[in-house]
This record gives sequence, C-alpha cells and structure tokens, in this order.
Amino acid sequence: MADSNAGDDDGWIDEIISEELPQHHDPVLQQYHKARNNLIAEEKKQRSDHAFRQSLSPIAKRACAIVSNIRQHEQRTVWTSSLEEKIATAPENQNLTFFPGMIFTMAKSTMESTLLWKIVRRMPKGALLHAHLDAMVDFDYLFNLLFEIEGLHLACTSGSVATKEGREEAVIAVKFRNPRPCPPSHLENVSQEEYYASIWNDDSERVYKQGEFIPLNEAADRFPEGGRKGFVQWLKDRCTLSSADGLEQHHGIEHIWNKFIKCFVLLNNVLHYEPMWRAFLRRLMEQSVEDGVYWIEIRFAWGLDYHRSHSESPEPDYNHMFQVMAEEVAAFRISNTHPLANKFWGIRMIWTAIRSWPTKDIIASMANCIATKLEFPELLSGFDLVGYEEQGRPLVDLLPELFWFRKQCAVEGVEIPFFFHAGECLGDGDSTDKNLFDAVLLGTRRIGHGFSLYKHPKLIQAVKDKKILIESCPISNEMLRLTGSIMQHPLPALLARGVACALCNDDPAILGQDTAGMTHDFWQALQGWENLGLAGLGELAENSVRWAAFEDQGHEEWVKGVREASVGTGVKAERLKEWRIEWEKFCLWVVEEFGDGEFGKIEDGEM
Repeated sequence: MADSNAGDDDGWIDEIISEELPQHHDPVLQQYHKARNNLIAEEKKQRSDHAFRQSLSPIAKRACAIVSNIRQHEQRTVWTSSLEEKIATAPENQNLTFFPGMIFTMAKSTMESTLLWKIVRRMPKGALLHAHLDAMVDFDYLFNLLFEIEGLHLACTSGSVATKEGREEAVIAVKFRNPRPCPPSHLENVSQEEYYASIWNDDSERVYKQGEFIPLNEAADRFPEGGRKGFVQWLKDRCTLSSADGLEQHHGIEHIWNKFIKCFVLLNNVLHYEPMWRAFLRRLMEQSVEDGVYWIEIRFAWGLDYHRSHSESPEPDYNHMFQVMAEEVAAFRISNTHPLANKFWGIRMIWTAIRSWPTKDIIASMANCIATKLEFPELLSGFDLVGYEEQGRPLVDLLPELFWFRKQCAVEGVEIPFFFHAGECLGDGDSTDKNLFDAVLLGTRRIGHGFSLYKHPKLIQAVKDKKILIESCPISNEMLRLTGSIMQHPLPALLARGVACALCNDDPAILGQDTAGMTHDFWQALQGWENLGLAGLGELAENSVRWAAFEDQGHEEWVKGVREASVGTGVKAERLKEWRIEWEKFCLWVVEEFGDGEFGKIEDGEM
C-alpha cells in the first residue's frame, strides 16, 4: 500500500477504489447481504404481528406500502429544521428539540395537519381496553354543558378561591341544589344575585362561608379573571396536564402524579349528577365511534356520590347509575341521529378500587362490585386496582383482600376476572416492579401499561404462554414522565419478542387529546416506530378485539377464545369478522385515495 503521508498525491486511493474495493455485486458482498436479510427475516418471524402480516390481502399490502411512503415523505417534509425553528423560537418553548415522535404536547397541532393523521383517523381501531371514565370527554364540551343544566351550584369545600393562589389548590364541588327562597323582607331591595355571597371575594358584604352552594351561573359570571369564559378556562387548567407539566422533568414523576390525581378530584363530582352522566355517555360514544372505536371497556373508581336528576340526596347504591348507562348505550345503538351508531358494539365497566385505600374501604368496594355485577351482569367485565403504583399498596400486600374477593365471587356464582394495572413504573426489581409477577400469578387476563415488563425475560414468556395482553398507553406514559418521547417507549421491545399488545389512550381529556378517540396514540406509534407500519398498527387494533371481554367466560374459555376466536362461532368471532371487514374497506380507501399519486409508486419487493 502506498504511504498515506505522501503529500497531496492520493492517486493510490483512486487505485484502490477502481481496482481493489469490492463492488456491491461482488459475490462475497452478495453472500453477506443474503445472510443479513435472512437474519432480519428470522427476527421478524418472532414479532407479535408476523402472522397478521402473512394474512394480509393484496389490497391491504398495497395500502401498507402506500402509508409507508407517506410516512417517509412526511418525515422529510413536515418534521424539518424549519418547523423546529418555528416552534423552538416561541417564548414558551425555548431550548427544546423537535422531531418525528417528539413529545406529544409539542407535536399535537402539527400531527393533526398531516396526511398520516387523515389516514389514521379513518382507521378502524377496534376496542378501547384501557381508559379511565372521568378523563375521557373533552372539557370544552363538558364544562360548557354545566351552564345548560338547571339547578347546578358551586361550593368551595376546602381551602379558598378568593385569591389566584388559592384557586390552584382549593377543592370545589358542583351539585344540584333547589333554589333558595327569595331574600327576606328586610332585604327587599336586594336582588337574588346580590343575596348570595361572592365565592371569589372575601371583601364582599356577605362573607362566603366554606361549603355554601352558590348558583353556578352566578358564580361563573362573577369569576374575577374573565367572567364565564375565564371560569371555564380555570376549570380546564385544573383538570389538564399542560405542556410545562409534561416537560418539567426535574420535578420528577411524583410531582406530575400529584397534579394528575388532583384532576380527578374535581372531575368526580362533576359527573355524579344524572343529566351530566347521560350527556357524558352520549358524547363518549359519539367521539369513540367517529374514531373507529366500536367497543369500550372502561375503568371506574368513583365513590358512592351519584345523584338522580333534581335530587340533593345521593343514591344508596350504584344501580341507577348503571341503569342509566344501559339505557344510553341501548338508545345510541338504535339512534337515527348518528350515522355510525349502528357500528357501535357497547360498553362494559372494569370496577376499580384505589390501591392506597385501607382494607376496610377496599373490601367495601369489592362488595359493591359483586352486588352490582349480580344486578347488571352484562355491564361489568372485571376488577382492577388503580392509582400511583409507587405510593399505593403492592399486589402482594393485597393478597388477603384479593383472595377474599375471588372466594366471594365463587360463592355468588359470578365471573369477575382481574385486569390489573402493573409495571407502570421505572423500577427494576423493587416492590412496584414486582406487581407484574403477582398480576401474572393471580391470573390477570390483561395487564394495564406493563411498562417495565421488557426487563423480565421469564415473565415475558409467561405472558405469552398465558395469552395475557398488554394494554399499552404511550402518550400517558410520556406525559406522566416514564419516557421522554414515543421513540424511547419500550413497547417495540415487547412487540419484537412476540408479546400481544393493544394501544389505549388512558386519560385523553386530562392529557390534552381533546377527544375520547385513540388517533393520537395510533399516530404517534406509526410515525415513531419504523418496524411497525400500517400492518403492525392493524395487528394492534385486531388484538384489542381479540382480547375484549364481550361476555363472561371462565379462564380456560377465555384463553381458548383468544387463541381460536378467528375460527369460532361466538360473539368474539363475529366481532373479529366485523372488524376485518372494516379493515379491508379502510385499506381499499387508502389505495383509492392515494394509490394513483406519488405515494402509490411501489418498488418491487415492498409489498
């Protein structure tokens, strides 16, 4: 070889390139490429979506290739340095970096303007298996509805809302109350509005007493920061995780969870009134079916504080609340007012208790669960324990309560399986992380989040063998600081190892998605993960239908149904058939909409 230090004479390099450097058609390199392609192909056979990809129709394969072209195009043209500059130079976004799959709150408006969004929005997503009821419906709708319902009143039950600082922490309640009598005769010149103390001002003539209910319209109109419009914004701010909340990592996971929990405190009592409950359910079903979600299994963890219309007294049990749900679902499915209502399959509740509760409260909740199941068997699918895992009791500590619950279900002759939250944490081997082991041993049929599962090879195999599905919630995990962005999420590691998973939205209203649908999570996954593609997204949607609890089954029947639903004759087999018809229609739409343009150019081997 020539001396590489021989001045500027680099002719020896040209000689190597022209005479010695092997070309790509060289047999040795061809053999390398063959071995490389075989290795990649063998790994892909281990993926959870391998069988689904093998079964794709020619139309579906073409649709997947077209979507891949659109994804690559938008990575080059949408997620550019100019977009980064535009967003990063905004005063509130200094020193941030932007990219495809970047942190959700910063990417939301851009993602909703893309072709990929249009496609994913139209995709049939099947079933929503992991979400929390009171965090589903968009708050603009929910809070403006408060002014349309007769008799709602507002009270501050803890702290004070007289100052801006106080309004950030005070606990408020929204309840129906009958109108007060007219002002007494010695106040005959005082208007009804003036008769009430101002909840916002300690300096008014009538000092507000904590717990005193003020007409909601009156209180909202006198809100000190913008009247009624400012009042709605204040409620939204109290119930939504902001961009800053999602970015301030130095505060840690516990900080963001503390605010997250406070959001539910306000929402709980807003939805405890029958007219709000009915409107909420209708909105939930409308937004879901418009997003391609046909079935909902939703977690419910309210205390018993539900009120019928025009009643100041709470109901003694959950029966009326569930009866209303049955009525609204039935009415929606036969509705002539919504064009997609006939595609909606229904709703079932997963009853939840708070894992940090003492034994007495958990047992009471379990007893209410069983009683409600006996009264409304078709509306209740399972049981779970929820709340911040790091601060709540681990499953191993709750074994006495859980075994008592299982025994009581057997005594009463009801099937209430477990659908446990587990592994929603960053730990590796601590008590919270070990909830995964107990969830599997206790026979959970699905695992909520399972974020830390990828660290446990033995458990991964057990989850696969036992046909347990992971309910993955990428945007929630990001906003609650388990991961910095979609591209750092561990779900691809589970998919690569053959673990069955489904995408879920968890708490979309609180997290800022502004809809009960799942398009944001589906879009993030598709744009963020190269190996997924439209086919992988389709498999995640099909999984949601395959693992949905459409009817009560014993554990063996459940596992058999998961395995054989495609060829069976039951409810699940029928729903899978219906979903696949919608999937093929969707793929045909993709081909017809985009197949003739630049995105329809498919290279040999791409399909």
